[in-house]
Amino acid sequence: MAKHRKSVAEGETLHDLVERVGLEIRRMGAQSVMMSHVIAARFGLHTTDLECLDLINMGKQTTAGELAKATGLTSGAMTALLDRLEKAGYINRIHDSADRRRIHISVREDAIEPIKAVYEPIGSQMAELWSNFTIDELKVIARFLESSTDLGIACTEEIRSATTPGSPTRRRPRASRLEGQ
Repeated sequence: MAKHRKSVAEGETLHDLVERVGLEIRRMGAQSVMMSHVIAARFGLHTTDLECLDLINMGKQTTAGELAKATGLTSGAMTALLDRLEKAGYINRIHDSADRRRIHISVREDAIEPIKAVYEPIGSQMAELWSNFTIDELKVIARFLESSTDLGIACTEEIRSATTPGSPTRRRPRASRLEGQ
């Protein structure tokens, strides 16, 4: 796919810019998903496992319940995910001293170094790109990303809570999906 660049056109309207930003956010999201998939495969991980590992790493420590809530995974699915990450040596599980049912999750820094090494050149290239913006522009970009992410989280929660068995937003069993094609 060719590089997708469109400079701000003279006379571009607010509506045009809003549509353009929406399109670019979708492209960035899709690219992020594709990159996660490629990197996860390189390390023999599920994409969701890699993303959860990143969430744990960003917070330095979390609980299984907090991670399940953030991802929308069931407690059973979260347990399976954490079992895989623990078996692969990426995380530590620590029982809370006050409540043995509560489990704290932290990354094993030594284990995620190879993953960080893959992301490092990407981070360097991004930092170089971002250094082309002024401090004021970066503040606007940061505010935009924070607000958009918060809204995305809220919308995801709304969709998740509105989903009921048999609703159009719920995936059909694999056999049913294949029959419909």
